[in-house]
Amino acid sequence: MKIQEYIDHTLLKPTAGPEDIKRLCWEAMDFKFFAVCVNSAYVPLACRELKGSGVKLAAVIGFPLGAMATKVKIQEAAYCLEQGADEIDMVINLGWLTSGNYAKVLEELKSLKALVAAKVLKVIIETCYLSDEEIVKACELVVESGADFVKTSTGFGTAGATYADVALMKATVGNKVKIKASGGIRDRETALKYIEMGVSRLGTSSGTKIV
Repeated sequence: MKIQEYIDHTLLKPTAGPEDIKRLCWEAMDFKFFAVCVNSAYVPLACRELKGSGVKLAAVIGFPLGAMATKVKIQEAAYCLEQGADEIDMVINLGWLTSGNYAKVLEELKSLKALVAAKVLKVIIETCYLSDEEIVKACELVVESGADFVKTSTGFGTAGATYADVALMKATVGNKVKIKASGGIRDRETALKYIEMGVSRLGTSSGTKIV
């Protein structure tokens, strides 16, 4: 098992500039990470830097709050796909979920997956704001939508991934969708633990340190 093949090398800080994004891409190519993950404004730049390298390009959508209109999320995702993104990491509307408006959450997820089609859609449920029951429901909606991954966190909430939340997510989804753990993964021991728990991808800005 090569740990670098699980890593989405991530830089989503609001202060990140073009040179930071280039460095991110160069590191991803050097360390052979699975993907880089960037904000939508930097998808064209990252696509140029990664061209021909085999490293995938993921873009975050509706980030980090998830409260944008569905139409806006779709337009942002469409832009990213047109500019060369291979994967879309979108944030659900947490207010819809926590108020029980599951139909709206599902409708949005299905709309995004229809757009992404054969490419990869990861759904960020921001576990730090949810009860166990809400995490289970969010996971069920992700499965029902046809998305490819359920993802723990943006890394901008009150907490990131936890072993307890990932265990609950795995118990809920089984092998129906993959799991991405993200937020607070800063060392090799933690990364390996999540992989042992059945996580298929790790979102981290500490990839070089972990490897």
